[in-house]
Amino acid sequence: MSAIQDIFRGYFMEYVDTYQFTYQQSKVVENIIYCKTKEMGQSTYACETCEDTAVSYHSCRNRHCPTCQGVTKEVWIDKRNKDVLNAPYFHVVFTMPKQLHRLIYHNQKVLYDLMYKAVAETLTELAADKKYLGAQIGFFSVLHTWGQNLFYHPHIHTVVLAGGLTKDNKWRKTSNKFFIPVKVLSKKFRGKYMHYLKEYFKKGKLKFLNDMEKNEDPKLFQKLVNDCYNLDWYSYTKKTFKGPLAVMKYLGRYTHRIAISNQRIQSIDLENDTVSIGVKDYKNNNQKKIVTLETIEFIRRFLMHVLPKGFVKIRHYGILANRNRNTKLQLCRKLTRSPLYKSKFEGLTKTEIISLLIGKDVTKCPSCKKGHLKLVEEDTS
Repeated sequence: MSAIQDIFRGYFMEYVDTYQFTYQQSKVVENIIYCKTKEMGQSTYACETCEDTAVSYHSCRNRHCPTCQGVTKEVWIDKRNKDVLNAPYFHVVFTMPKQLHRLIYHNQKVLYDLMYKAVAETLTELAADKKYLGAQIGFFSVLHTWGQNLFYHPHIHTVVLAGGLTKDNKWRKTSNKFFIPVKVLSKKFRGKYMHYLKEYFKKGKLKFLNDMEKNEDPKLFQKLVNDCYNLDWYSYTKKTFKGPLAVMKYLGRYTHRIAISNQRIQSIDLENDTVSIGVKDYKNNNQKKIVTLETIEFIRRFLMHVLPKGFVKIRHYGILANRNRNTKLQLCRKLTRSPLYKSKFEGLTKTEIISLLIGKDVTKCPSCKKGHLKLVEEDTS
């Protein structure tokens, strides 16, 4: 049983007495509580040599579950490695001002989608400008909604191919610095997001709840807009990759990350109903420290980061978009003389993939050490 599973099992009913929650949040909690237990179903295996049996409980496979991301992440990296070009990549982060956090939280599907849209248009238009690159680039974006202390902090991580395809189908590379100045990037992103936000307001697409309800008044909404325009929106870039395949290995840390992992749970104090978590203090040279929360507060913060049902978290654009993978991306591969990557996991079962990842044959019978375990019964109830 994991630490986070323990917390939900022991304290979620107490949380229910204090806070409201959505159906989607309740499903996440249920999945985490029952992950790898008989409630999720089980598979029974028998050794082909000694006939000894073993039972394996099923995982919940929920993308918010701290114990279900490992294999999924590795398979994703393996699939995407074949898209990587022998060219520079940059990690770009787009953040949202605090003034919009509550509005975004109350309109998650609409305003998360808008974050992706504003990022995509910002990068596509600036890259196409001859002043910066004059080419079509490729990139993919991943939404995160949390900070180290689990507070609500929506932002987008984007991996940008620093080079692109010109209109006459030639490869145009960049210098070692990111080709778009950060101030230009931030200002453009701010303008895009606020332009569409005003359009959504005019069309009645936004909900204003609780202390944001006053902003339904056009004058107060305009004040909110003006306040956001007057801020310098924080964005930053960094080149982080040494060699093409390091790109996906690095980004695997972001694509399937959840709000907090079990490894960051330092302790659970049953007597005082508190949870202590490890955090990095970004304002103090990334020094590690311990933050202690009441257990109910920990659950509240965790559930703030449950995504809407069916929400697509990893999105590809430009040369890396699905419609361009077999055409423009293949042309860029030739132009950059990028090596072909041979998949490690394609065609393998999940059991075979796990065996490769841990370097051990998980089908080997633990009793006789000679035979292999074969599936004899499966209960999916």
